Amino acid sequence: MATQKVKDENWVDETGRKIPVKFITPLARAKEQTAGKLLRDALVLNKKLTDFKTEVKRLCNDVTTKAKVELNVNSLGQGSFTFFNFDRSIKIEVSISERIDFDDLTIKACKEKLDEFLSENLDSKQDFLKEMVTDAFSTSRGKLDAKKVMGLMKYRTKISHPLFQQALDLLGDSIRHPDSKTYFRIWERQSDGGYKLIDLNFSSL
Repeated sequence: MATQKVKDENWVDETGRKIPVKFITPLARAKEQTAGKLLRDALVLNKKLTDFKTEVKRLCNDVTTKAKVELNVNSLGQGSFTFFNFDRSIKIEVSISERIDFDDLTIKACKEKLDEFLSENLDSKQDFLKEMVTDAFSTSRGKLDAKKVMGLMKYRTKISHPLFQQALDLLGDSIRHPDSKTYFRIWERQSDGGYKLIDLNFSSL
């Protein structure tokens, strides 16, 4: 993006209007020059970071490929993993975060089944279930907390009632995985034995 120069006859403002350069104040000139330099430098750094992230991904994939060959397995799964260099002074983390959404109609049907189950089977010893379901389906800015909702799954083997099982079946059917993100983190061991993160802010790239 080209910035405007003092040698230009006119400067163009945000409305497209041409202003003779003699009317441009020293402050406006300084801001134009500074903003232009910062943008150019930022774009160069962003390109370097983007290229470096691509290289990190390639090298980490190479490690997993070699691991599968050496360990004689076809797959290491799709989850997160960590590896170290030989003396463990460097730690590399590959973290996969998969966002969970719910199909709106199916999750509503799940909630109806749970409400039906609670109305038919709740006694004083099971009051915690109502609180648990209410908390799981509470929303923040109109959105469910996926972690809380998925927490209901741990009760599948503990509550055998058909309505509850049907509700969890619907919950399973409602799950959607619209996208996932892979995060790469590089750590260096310090003199105290702990690891310090090299902050590269890859997450937004």
